[in-house]
Parts: sequence; structure tokens; C-alpha cells
Amino acid sequence: MPNTSSPRRAIVIGGGPAGLMAAERLALAGVSVDLYDAMASVGRKFLLAGKGGLNLTHSEARPDFDTRYYERQAGVAAWLDRFDGEALRAWTQGLGVETFVGSSGRVFPKDMKAAPLLRAWLSRLRGQGVRFHMRHRWLGWDEAGGVRLRSPDGESTATADAIVLALGGASWPQLGSDGQWAPLLAQAGAAVAPLRAANCGFDLGAPREGAASGWSPFFAERFAGQPVKPVALSAEGVDGQRFSRQGEFVVTASGIEGSLVYAASALLRERIARDGEALVHLDLLPGRDAAWVAEQVAHPRGSRSMSSHLKSRLNIEGLKAGLLHEVLTKEAYADAAVLARTLKALPLRLVAARPVAEAISTAGGVTLESLDERLMLKARPGVFVAGEMLDWEAPTGGYLLTASMASGVVAGEGAAAFLASGA
Repeated sequence: MPNTSSPRRAIVIGGGPAGLMAAERLALAGVSVDLYDAMASVGRKFLLAGKGGLNLTHSEARPDFDTRYYERQAGVAAWLDRFDGEALRAWTQGLGVETFVGSSGRVFPKDMKAAPLLRAWLSRLRGQGVRFHMRHRWLGWDEAGGVRLRSPDGESTATADAIVLALGGASWPQLGSDGQWAPLLAQAGAAVAPLRAANCGFDLGAPREGAASGWSPFFAERFAGQPVKPVALSAEGVDGQRFSRQGEFVVTASGIEGSLVYAASALLRERIARDGEALVHLDLLPGRDAAWVAEQVAHPRGSRSMSSHLKSRLNIEGLKAGLLHEVLTKEAYADAAVLARTLKALPLRLVAARPVAEAISTAGGVTLESLDERLMLKARPGVFVAGEMLDWEAPTGGYLLTASMASGVVAGEGAAAFLASGA
């Protein structure tokens, strides 16, 4: 039980994983905690993430784990030193939820569900004395430094000795993370990088010279929503960095999305920002080398059509065959050498990331340079920031949730230390 003799009080704004973790660490330090959220219940995006199986973290060992945070890996590594993937699994077990490592290295609850874990967590938080206030939207500060809140009953003001902001980014705004906090933090003196889509899909440019942008109507109608697998995707970033990985992605009505695309999304987004487009190449036969593919395509086919020949020799049909027709003219498709090269490096021009509201997560936010090592705003002592509000990003696979919760640990413990110091 928390030390209820402490007169210190903290406010946490935002009921996602980062905010809940900050509240837990504050309560464990004996701080009186009130948590406010604009939605009717907490953890809505957390529950949505668990619909297909809650990916808690990844079993990848550090320091490889740290590299998943791109240019922010040094900053995020400091959070993970306090709460990494192994610590998250132990914490989950402490709530009575067992985990397992899947074949991909991702870590899941044994029942794959988010709701039981969230229920157990909220029960423990209430037992620690955390008070929850739903349907309260943060509006910034009043002239006296009080926290302005709007609820169905009107506007009110709350005061506390420390505040932790964990309002999320701007993806899936219908679940509560709408990015409206950005101008409020900028007015408070924080440097806020523009919020951009991360782990997102992309729109396709003209698949070949002379064609209109996007898939042909026939291709989009027939194949949108279908996965491309197995496939390898390669691309080059603005700094010469190369991305090359095997996996799968999904064809959309306007372009591509899915796990393999998400893994390259930061590189692709920045390339589009600089050049107006990003070129990716798809290896439709990642298990075969180029020489073997060329030999099979050039094999005499007799009276068979090229489509029948590709199906029988290379098992290329359906969606993968459709991709070839999208990017090759009839003349190029009939050229065995060109066709073989395209099977191993099919080019797609991507011209725009999908809107932030559709993205799994966002990049940008409060820069780490605006904060001290406790994640306290340098411009506003006593105000701490955690979660997706911060300027970092990571691919899917458990890395997002792990770092969000780790930042909540750092901010919560930082706020508790700030209060204990009597500042």
C-alpha cells in the first residue's frame, strides 16, 4: 500500500500505458495521484492493439533492441535501462498474466488478450489509491498555474505539486490521442517537432511511365486487402541507409501497408519529404537467386502463354502476376530478361504517407532536448512528459509499447523524486 502520510499530490493526464505506468510509480512512492482522461474509459488504444493479439514486447536482446529506435536510440536506451522488455514481462507476471515468446520473437500474453491485463492493472492502481476522472480534457494552465480541465459539467481547475502529461500522439484520434496538446506545450516553452505518421501505409505513384498514379482500377478492385508473401522489400534512405527485409505487406486501394512497410516507414517518409517520392523494390521470389530465376523464365515454353509459363515454372500467379502487369508494358513483359529482373526487383514509386489519423503511431512531439533526464520540462519545472507525446518512433513488434511504458516509469519516478526533494 502507498504511504498515505505524504502530503504531496500529483496529477497524471492521459490514461494510456505511459500515463498508467507513471501513476503506478507515483503511487508506489506514496504520492497521492489523480488521473484524468478525455475519454469515457482508459486504455482504449491499448485495447485496440490487443484485438489481434496483444504484442507486449520483443525478446530481442539489447543492444539490438535499442537500435529499433533509430536516431533516438541513445535517449530511449536510458529509459530501457530502467524498464526493458524483460522487466515488462516480469511486471506482467506480477499482475497474474503469463507471457510467451512467439516464433517471430514477439512476446504476447498466453491468452493473447489485452482486456484481462488492463482490468488487473486498473484494479491494482485503485488499490494503490489512484483516483480516476473520466471525460476530463486538458486545456492547459490558468494564470495561477492551475490545470484547466473541461468535463461534461463545465470547466474546472485542479492543482498539484507535479504533473505528468501522457496524452499520446495523433494517430487514431477517435480513441483520444488527437495531438491538440502540441500548441499548449509550445506555449509553455517546449520545443515540439511536427507530428508525422509512423508505422503507416503509403500511396502509390504511377506504376509505370505513362500510367496514372495508383493501381489500375482492375488491380485495386481485385487485389486490395490481399497480402503479398513471401516477399522482400528494399529501399534507400536520404542518408544512404539501406533497408532490406523479407516479410509480407498488404495491397490497399491506393498503395501498400502492413508489417514490412511499417518497418521501413521512417526511411520512406523521410525520402518522400526530401525528394517527393521513394522508390522501393520488391523481390517476389526471395528464396531464389537471380540466375535461377533468369534460367526459369528463359526456359522454352512452347505454345504456352507467358502467364502459364510463370505459373508452372515459378508459381507466379494471382497477386504477384498482377504486380508484374502493373509495372511492365506488354513489350517488357514479353522480354524474358526484363521479366526476370523485375521478378527480383519490381519497382514501386511511393509518393505520400497515409494521413496521421490512420497511422499506428506518430513521430515528432516534445523533443528530448526540451527535457531533463527525468523527462521534466526544462521550461516548466514540475511538469513531466511521457509516451508518444515525445519525439521518438519505433517499428511495430512490441518496441512501441515497451518504450512507452518505460518512459512512464522514468517520468513517474522522476516526478516522485522531484516531490521528495521538496522542489
